[in-house]
Amino acid sequence: MKFNPTKLKGAYIIEPKRFEDERGFFARTWCKEEFSINGLDANLLQCSISFNIKRGTLRGMHLQLPPFAETKVVSCTKGAIYDVIIDLRPGSDTYLQWIFAELTPENRRSLYIPKGFAHGFQTLADKTEVFYQISESYAPDCARGLRWNDTTFNIDWPESVSVMSKRDQDYKDFLPDAFSALDIF
Repeated sequence: MKFNPTKLKGAYIIEPKRFEDERGFFARTWCKEEFSINGLDANLLQCSISFNIKRGTLRGMHLQLPPFAETKVVSCTKGAIYDVIIDLRPGSDTYLQWIFAELTPENRRSLYIPKGFAHGFQTLADKTEVFYQISESYAPDCARGLRWNDTTFNIDWPESVSVMSKRDQDYKDFLPDAFSALDIF
């Protein structure tokens, strides 16, 4: 696997190394040892799938607070997504900055999201499926979210939103003091 650092310290776009022959190719998408060697959290407690019926569906921006803060590895197994992360680590040089990665089955990229980041995505095709590898169990009491169109971040979403949950619609604007006071990451 190739671990490509992003401008947000600790976040990586992971590309599998393909071994091709007349049958097609083989590629490793997960290896605890390779993650550890690259200094990444190799703890993996659960895997989840998100299936999204309509293009333009937006999910996010989600995170979990300690002690259940999550590291995630996200990939798209069907369709396409515009995957976004925001650095919420108060001491980070890239605090409050965001990046996106377009993830598709064709490019086979994954986005490694360390603890301390909010995560969300928008589907770029109907019937899109997203695969998550997650380091912690879901803890509803630690689940939080940020408004997808908060002007603090000015995320440039590529499409009009076609579907969004009520919970995601109701998230409030980001309040830095609420996060930094918790000294969360």
